[in-house]
Amino acid sequence: MVSNRVVSVDIFRGITIIAMILVNNPGTWSSVYSPLLHAEWHGLTPTDLIFPFFIFIVGISISYAYKNKSNDLTTYRKIVLRTLKLVGLGLLLSWFLPYFPFFKSLDIVRFPGVLQRIGIVFLCAAILFLNLNLKQLVAVIITLLVSYWLFLGFVPLPDGTLPTFDRAVNNWANYVDVNVLGKHTWKPDYDPEGLLSTIPAIATCILGILAGKFLGSQQNKKDVKMVLAGTVLLLIGYVWSYWFPLNKAIWSSSFVLVTGGWAFIVLATIYYLTDVKQLKFGKLFIYVGTNAITIFFLSGFIAKSMGLLKIGDQSIHEFLYTSMFEQSFLDPKLSSMLYAISVISFYVLLGYLMHRKKIIIKV
Repeated sequence: MVSNRVVSVDIFRGITIIAMILVNNPGTWSSVYSPLLHAEWHGLTPTDLIFPFFIFIVGISISYAYKNKSNDLTTYRKIVLRTLKLVGLGLLLSWFLPYFPFFKSLDIVRFPGVLQRIGIVFLCAAILFLNLNLKQLVAVIITLLVSYWLFLGFVPLPDGTLPTFDRAVNNWANYVDVNVLGKHTWKPDYDPEGLLSTIPAIATCILGILAGKFLGSQQNKKDVKMVLAGTVLLLIGYVWSYWFPLNKAIWSSSFVLVTGGWAFIVLATIYYLTDVKQLKFGKLFIYVGTNAITIFFLSGFIAKSMGLLKIGDQSIHEFLYTSMFEQSFLDPKLSSMLYAISVISFYVLLGYLMHRKKIIIKV
């Protein structure tokens, strides 16, 4: 496991999952601090870093888990099985209802999602890792990002309309999702985990693979070199964003490079503190990081159930928030965040109990 090799990776994973839970579970969406919200379309907030960070970490995990694996049918079978589990859990989360008949009509179920994207990206990146060397992986990143930019920015749509990067029907990413997925999207006009935007997410995962290969090497001053790599990615990404704006919803190529750059720098910082300076911190993050997918799935499953099940005229979520956190002497945004922190505390405790009982659920 990665955690047995590099402590910083499990801490990074745990921080990322906790951040996911924080931004997904405010007391009320009407009162949220702006850094805890996604950019409306173009732009980048701290919240927009969270999902690409996790996909980056998936890449690191691939570089360790399959480092010594044979390129044979057994390995591919395990990769496909894990992909099906991830996609299946994501679809279950979209399909499930916490009351009879317990499942939505398939006509309105959202097909894309966070776990679905993780599964598809994992499948593609793991196969590439098993079959390509370092230079070829870098070539794949460049090819994916440049091709994605050229297609979204310059290829006319079927009706001859020139494409844009705006939230509009003449945005290729939105056009494909609306015409292929129909009603099975998050919003009527787009999906942030849509079909085309999953392609550049593979590049994010491969960046994680490169980071994992570097962490597993015998090179010196890994922290410094990762900061340098991250800085180069940031410079290229921010310059590119003048022509291809930073955008999480369509996972723009500049977004891949900028978020990848920050991922390298954050990982380097944690690596320096834990693996170089041997500072003992971050156990709470390790508890969560060890069962990251399980805890993330449960957080979504429980949050959905609490949002739909009622106590009187209020959902369980609304009842707990208004009765325990929404106080007149507190700023509404602070009340909303305190609720989210209480949710985090629950899952940290769950992670601790699972760690103590040596329960590791592999998905």
